[in-house]
Amino acid sequence: MKKFYITTAIPYVNGLPHVGHSLEYFQADTVRRYHRLKGYDTLLLSGADENALKNVQAAEKEGLPVQQFLDRNSKIWHDTYEFLGVHLDVFQRGSDQKKHWPGVQKLWKLCAENGDIYKKAYEGLYCVGCESFKTEGELVDGLCPIHQKKPELVKEENYFFKLSKYQEKLIQLIESNEFKITPANKKAEALSFIKSGLEDFSVSRSNERARGVGVPVPGDPSQKIYVWFDALDIYMTGVGFGWDEKEWEKWWPADLHIIGKDINRFHTVYWPAMLLSAKLPLPKQILIHGFVNLKGEKISKSVGNVISPQEVVKEYGLEPLRYFMLSQIPIDADGDFSYERFEEVYNADLANGLGNLVARVAKLSEKNNISGPQTKQVWNEKVETFLGQYRFNEALTSIWKEISEADKVINQEKPWELSEEAAKPVLEGLVKRIQGIAFNLQPFLPETADKILQQFSGAIKSAPPLFPRL
Repeated sequence: MKKFYITTAIPYVNGLPHVGHSLEYFQADTVRRYHRLKGYDTLLLSGADENALKNVQAAEKEGLPVQQFLDRNSKIWHDTYEFLGVHLDVFQRGSDQKKHWPGVQKLWKLCAENGDIYKKAYEGLYCVGCESFKTEGELVDGLCPIHQKKPELVKEENYFFKLSKYQEKLIQLIESNEFKITPANKKAEALSFIKSGLEDFSVSRSNERARGVGVPVPGDPSQKIYVWFDALDIYMTGVGFGWDEKEWEKWWPADLHIIGKDINRFHTVYWPAMLLSAKLPLPKQILIHGFVNLKGEKISKSVGNVISPQEVVKEYGLEPLRYFMLSQIPIDADGDFSYERFEEVYNADLANGLGNLVARVAKLSEKNNISGPQTKQVWNEKVETFLGQYRFNEALTSIWKEISEADKVINQEKPWELSEEAAKPVLEGLVKRIQGIAFNLQPFLPETADKILQQFSGAIKSAPPLFPRL
């Protein structure tokens, strides 16, 4: 079988998931379901970035031992995927000394053997929130633009990676699409950063500053491997790198990394450079989405505007949240969530749109003894094209155009006014349309699609509304 290996970003577990995180999970699950329907062997991986200073600080704040804190929070992140109907084949934790640490040290050694890791004294501004050094030019009024905090001045001796050595190679790989970055505006951002000149970056921390957490540097117990060098490798160690080479060779390279825009640089610059240094295959594509804001403001604990996905699902159901995230947020821009907008979209598209069409046709078909034909369904060409480009909202727009077309047919033909004989061909045509709509909805709204396909196979009967109007 052909394989398709998808990953989502590996979150720090110092905080908990909010409703914005569901966007990435639904995108990944949609891609996975689509490829499974097309006959691919698929694997979806995520994990927990556990070897970060911010996790240590969060554990101390709660008065918990670090490992106990990590165990609890990592489980919450893992369980959130399952709660949202997104099944992970692998959830790889950064603190796993059997299945993660050996691969991290192996990657380090491969880069070192290629002459790309060296030691030097360094002084710089470090943002704990980003777990990365910042230049003065990246700060806004002296603060990290993402975390709105002043970075701390750090001075110590660390190991560095020769990022500058790979500048021209990265430009060539990205411009030729051999290493593909989607969408175009995020590709342009990555290229702009690379062309501005790459500097070697620190890939280790002293034990004191790492607070003893992390993967030890091979041959130097006084240092821990930098959290980003370690966490990015989860994409490989999760499928066997360093402990099951046969499994790793089956799945690597990843076909798609899905990430948020704030970690573009780590995935489009640092990660491919490290793999080039280690002489390992690069992932085929990076898909970068924007943020989900709440009424125009970034969702954050400090602002106090955090909504959990569980809250939304318990109130409205899982697939309405899934539909909102996939249909309302274009891949190349930030999106916005509010309960007002959510309810508006729910009523217009799900209750009055899809749900109403299915209910009307089912009732008329039951009355006229219409059965759903067992015909082989085909993919809508536009849906396939848009899904291939990860333009989820446009794929759904094309399906909703089919719903509108079916509504027009009902309103024009008025089958309830026709004799059973005259109504039959009209309703049979509508039933086939609905079967096609449901077939194409499978990657996006799997439960809803399945309900419709079951209702419209064999003798058609009325059923409770798919989406009761709010």
